[in-house]
Amino acid sequence: MNKKISTESYKGVRDFYPEDMFVEKFIWNTWRTVCERFGYVEYNASILEPAELYKAKSGEEIVNEQTYTFTDRGDREVTLRPEMTPTVARMVAGKQHDLIFPLRWFSIPNLFRYEKPQRGRLREHWQLNVDMFGVDSGEADMEILSVAHAIMRQFGAQENDFSIRINSRKLMQDVYAHFKLNEDQSYKVSKIIDKKDKIPADVFLASLTEVMGDTAGQLTDILSSNERLLDTLGKDNKNVVALLNTIETLEKSGIKNLEFNPTLMRGFDYYTGMVFEVFDTNTENPRSVFGGGRYDDLLDIFDARKVPAVGFGAGDVTIRDFLETHKLLPAYKATTDIYICTLGAEFAEHARELADILRKPSEKYPYGLNVALDLSGKKIGDQIKIASKQSIPFTLVVGSDEIASGLYPVKNLSDGVEKKVKVEEVADVVRK
Repeated sequence: MNKKISTESYKGVRDFYPEDMFVEKFIWNTWRTVCERFGYVEYNASILEPAELYKAKSGEEIVNEQTYTFTDRGDREVTLRPEMTPTVARMVAGKQHDLIFPLRWFSIPNLFRYEKPQRGRLREHWQLNVDMFGVDSGEADMEILSVAHAIMRQFGAQENDFSIRINSRKLMQDVYAHFKLNEDQSYKVSKIIDKKDKIPADVFLASLTEVMGDTAGQLTDILSSNERLLDTLGKDNKNVVALLNTIETLEKSGIKNLEFNPTLMRGFDYYTGMVFEVFDTNTENPRSVFGGGRYDDLLDIFDARKVPAVGFGAGDVTIRDFLETHKLLPAYKATTDIYICTLGAEFAEHARELADILRKPSEKYPYGLNVALDLSGKKIGDQIKIASKQSIPFTLVVGSDEIASGLYPVKNLSDGVEKKVKVEEVADVVRK
C-alpha cells in the first residue's frame, strides 16, 4: 500500500496562497518602484551556481553549514544560491569589458540556506539586491543608503520606526592596528564583535581575551562609547572623517535616523568599507531588517580588473515582519475587476463575448478590464457569493432581459449599489 503523501510543504519554505502572494507582490513592486526611481535596472540569473563561487568569498559558516550543495550527474559540485552578491560579481566580471560603468543594478532572486527556521529566517526567501559598480567615492555609499531609506519610507514607515546603523570596516581596521593585531587576530575579533549582541557580556569579553589577551578590556571599553572610539583614532583619521561626512551629508538631505555603531560588522567576509543595517526600533520586533555595505575586492576571485562596488540585500521575510509589526500590511484586493454571472447555460456564449469585449484595451482604458466568467452553473445568488468570497469588487449579470435591452446590472459588492449600463459604460463604473 502506498504511503500517503503529506500536504505539508518542505520545512522552512512557504506556500503562497493568493492573499499571501498579494502581499509578496506588494513588497516586490515597492522595491522595484524605488530602485527604478533612483535609476537602477533589473537583472537576474539561475538559482544554480558552482559551489566554488561561495567557497571563495562568502564565509566558511555559510558554505559548510548553510548551503544546499550537491553533485550533479556530470560530477559537478553545485549550490542553490544562498545570496546574490557573488552571482552579480561573476556576471560583471564575465562581461567587464562590454559593460558601461557605473552600473546601477537590482534583482529580486529567491535564495536558499539550510538553517533552523525561526522568526525572520527561513530556508528559502526572496531578496532585493541593489548594487552600484564602478564608483569608489563616498557619494556611492550615500546613494545606496538613500535608496535603503527611501524603500522604508515607501512602505509607509515613519522616520522613528527604524534606524540606519552604520560602521566602517576600514575604521575598524584602524582600531585593530591601534591594538597591533595581526591579520588572523583581526579576522577573529571581527567575528566576535559581529556576535556581541547575541552573547552574554562575560562570554564576549572571554572570547576577545582568547585572541587579544589583557588588551581585550580596553577594546570593550572603546566599543562601549562612540566618542571614546573616535577619540582613540583621532578626529582627523581619514576613515573617521569619511564616516562622519557620510552621516552629516545624509542628515542635511533629510535622513535623520542614522546611527554610528562600531559593533556593527556584518557577517560576510567580502565587505571592505562602509557597512550598514536598517534596524526596527519597535520593541516587539527589535532586529535588523536588512543591510549591506561596500565590497571593492569581490571580483578578485575571477582574476578580473578591480571594480569598486557597494550595495545591500533586503529579504522579504524580515520586511514582512516589519510591515506586520507596524501595521503597514496592505489589505487584500483581488486583481479581477468584475465577475460575469449568467441566469442560465443558454446565456454562456453571450457572456463569453461580453467578457472578451471588456478585456480588450481601448483608447480610454489601454489595459482593459480583468474579467472572470462564472463556469459553476450555480444559482445566481451562489455565483455572486463566489465573487464576494474571492474579494472581486463587481458583478455583472447576463440574462434574456439584459441581452434584449443592452443594459447590464453592474453591482458594487462593497456597498450594494447597482447600476444598469451599456457595455461601453461598464469600465467607467468599475474604474470610477
